[in-house]
Amino acid sequence: MQRRRYSIEFKQQLIQEAHEVGNASQVARRHGIDPKMLYRWIRDSKHADWQNTSSEAKAVTSYTPSPGEFRELETENDKLKKLLGEKDLEIAILRDLVKKVNPAYRTKWK
Repeated sequence: MQRRRYSIEFKQQLIQEAHEVGNASQVARRHGIDPKMLYRWIRDSKHADWQNTSSEAKAVTSYTPSPGEFRELETENDKLKKLLGEKDLEIAILRDLVKKVNPAYRTKWK
């Protein structure tokens, strides 16, 4: 499930509507969001930091990589997974070698 990001204006609108209606769960259901999220927004809006921060700083934009960037990220991810698998295999081989050379270490890695 993809995470959604909401603008500060939308959040403030829902907070205001919840205060007017008096039922945050009903407002959340009407707008198709989780009531817990709306309650968290209401709680956060009461803090002094929220009141003092400019609306430009509160605005959240979502970043979606372009198809080219996405392919690059996938290839890099695949390379890193291969590297990690090779390192795990190397560690397992070295542990087996240590067990054969020095049997007293067998109990430590079980």
